[in-house]
Amino acid sequence: MSIHEVFMPALSSTMTEGKIVSWVKSPGDKVEKGETVVVVESDKADMDVESFYEGYIAHIIVQAGDTAPVGSAIAFIAETEAEIETAKSLANSDGVAATATSSPEPIPATASVATPTLASQNGSNHKEGRIVVSPRARKLAKELKVDLSTLKGSGPHGRIIAEDVEVTVNQGKQPAPTPIAAPLPTPTITPVAPPPPRTPVPTPTVAAVPGKIVPLTTLQNAVVRNMVASLSVPIFHVGYTIATDGLDKLYKQIKSKGVTMTALLAKAVAVTLQKHPLLNASYSDQGTVYHSGINISVAVAMDDGGLITPVLQNADIVDIYSLSRTWKSLVDRARAKQLQPEEYNSGTFTLSNLGMFGVDNFDAILPPGQGSILAIGASRPQVVATPDGLFGVRQQMQVNITSDHRIIYGTHAAAFLQDLAKLIETNPQSLTL
Repeated sequence: MSIHEVFMPALSSTMTEGKIVSWVKSPGDKVEKGETVVVVESDKADMDVESFYEGYIAHIIVQAGDTAPVGSAIAFIAETEAEIETAKSLANSDGVAATATSSPEPIPATASVATPTLASQNGSNHKEGRIVVSPRARKLAKELKVDLSTLKGSGPHGRIIAEDVEVTVNQGKQPAPTPIAAPLPTPTITPVAPPPPRTPVPTPTVAAVPGKIVPLTTLQNAVVRNMVASLSVPIFHVGYTIATDGLDKLYKQIKSKGVTMTALLAKAVAVTLQKHPLLNASYSDQGTVYHSGINISVAVAMDDGGLITPVLQNADIVDIYSLSRTWKSLVDRARAKQLQPEEYNSGTFTLSNLGMFGVDNFDAILPPGQGSILAIGASRPQVVATPDGLFGVRQQMQVNITSDHRIIYGTHAAAFLQDLAKLIETNPQSLTL
């Protein structure tokens, strides 16, 4: 006889509580070991959570839309149908779970049940023989009686998504395990009922109403914690003006190949950091931490509030075309809340580009665990004095670096900005090599 608790998992090192986005399983549903039972919103992303056990969902403690601390019970799983009622009795009349210490009778089994499934941990849609499927796709496949094992996922890193199920249904057949070599006669097309309406679960956008308090989202709360932590770090700011005529010209030449200005700037910063490893380092109680890779975080505003910093890993050695493709994928998945933790928490240096919004200059707040962040302003035509004593018009942008003064000093930051300007102004073509 066994009853297991489903706990709120820690999906990131900074996560203290999670929000239930949706339950994939309902009370009474059969659950297989390794099957997704719930989708949880962490600081930065929505993640599937699997069951360690097989059995039946007996009781849901934390409903969709509600939050719970990491490590707290959010549901019960009974090993047999006969134990479902026993599991329900572990919840009081208010629906709050009675824990092993507060229950009048001991829970007859060990507790510990859920683990996050990171959809892109490998390159296929199978993980140790299991299929990686989005909750909506799994629900749709069940309703339309589609065999998920026959599908090839088109989602990030091979994940099966709802569109894959819909395409299969609209084709009027599931893919056969082996192709039929002989040509088929003209088929008689039998109309297939359209799939039921898609039921996404986006984060609701709450309109600003005078006098009304709108609760912060999980992501916004994570930003708050990070910003408060930053207040304890002694920082300083250094500004610099960089001419961008050459960079703008290069961008126009390669824009049609999918290259973004964000990728160009990240590449320029990463290449410059090769000469200035201290600017890529961070402080610890044991001393200065010199990181093995140059991973550029770039701040991205989320549609539903909050901020996330997808990471371009090893940006100094990845070619600009691959870097741009990676950046597009990161932004798309960030806004769909599909980033994996290492894709947003492994940065060693951050860029914040408000220049794209026409901002001339600003100071950025240093992210926890990093030594520097570079604020980038808009590139604008300016009248300048030329070396021959005349006047000319040059495209210029203002950049401001914020650094941790415990390990980085003004001369270090100034030297970095000088080399960054030299690269952008005199040799931007090297960024394509």
